[in-house]
Amino acid sequence: MIERCNKLIKAAAEKGIDAVLVMSQINWRYFSGFTGSNAILLITPERRVLLTDFRYTIQANRQTKGAFEVLEVSRAIGTSFIKDELKRIGARKVGFEDASITVRQFRELEQLDVELCPMSDDMSNIRRIKSAYEIEQIIAAQRASDAAFGQLLPRIKAGMKETDVAIELEYLLKRNGAEDLAFDTIVGSGENGALCHAMPGERKLRNGDLVVLDFGSKVNGYCSDMTRTIAIGEPCGELKQIYDIVLTAQLKALEALRPGISGGELDAIARDYITECGYGANFGHSLGHGFGLEVHEAPGAAKGVETVFEPGMTITVEPGIYLEGLGGVRIEDCCILTEDGYINPVTSKKELIIIE
Repeated sequence: MIERCNKLIKAAAEKGIDAVLVMSQINWRYFSGFTGSNAILLITPERRVLLTDFRYTIQANRQTKGAFEVLEVSRAIGTSFIKDELKRIGARKVGFEDASITVRQFRELEQLDVELCPMSDDMSNIRRIKSAYEIEQIIAAQRASDAAFGQLLPRIKAGMKETDVAIELEYLLKRNGAEDLAFDTIVGSGENGALCHAMPGERKLRNGDLVVLDFGSKVNGYCSDMTRTIAIGEPCGELKQIYDIVLTAQLKALEALRPGISGGELDAIARDYITECGYGANFGHSLGHGFGLEVHEAPGAAKGVETVFEPGMTITVEPGIYLEGLGGVRIEDCCILTEDGYINPVTSKKELIIIE
């Protein structure tokens, strides 16, 4: 945690920022190790302070392991200590999380009588490179997802509602080691598969359907993310065709994935192939996104993204084709960049699975 804080202070110093306030749960977990629901971190070159209320002081001391001073304040967490400490060190510029705080929180920060400097992008950039520990948690989360998917397949049959499939899958995720879901499970059957983020509903699975299953596990706070599209009985010719196109597009992108390629270049490989096959207008989302403590993090793989991938970064590879009124296909793996390529912890097969 100290190393992470030092990176943050270095980024702040390069902008002439004297101190940093961390006010989002994801970032205070990342920089301090504290997992409670109420905190503010004050990080300066000479001091690291975690402010929380009585409910969490013991937990905070245990989890931060001496890397932070833990101060008990009122449950609402006021600004008086922070204001006094900033005044004591002569801080004029203070970094804050411009992308995540509320208007009310911003009004409270204005009372500090300092220049407030946005630093959400800096925090995001620090989090882009995953440590060995973080990679271990991501892989463990994906193991739970792969196991759950394998156990789900024999349970799926025509006549089940989308909600029934989601309930079964979520039970299996936790049964296989997930502490929580990485995000709300997506189940889109038949025409609902054309909805990129279809919420499970009352529609029953029918013979001839493709079913898009997008789900993820969380282990020690870290997320996995995968999508598989399966068939209930034999699908029609066009659905089989778009499945093959999406699979080929994903394999082409995975073959090119390595340090040194940009997010825009990777996206173009899959997108250009889908476009050549006549379905470019039906692939409307980006190819992928980073993941970690959040299921959507930097970097991205999308049109125009110039970020060059480096070892330790994460990226999903998830091309898709969506045909309104007919159905959709998405195939997604979550990958971790290495020095000479990438780790793909998703082991579930990609070939079209047909549930008879």
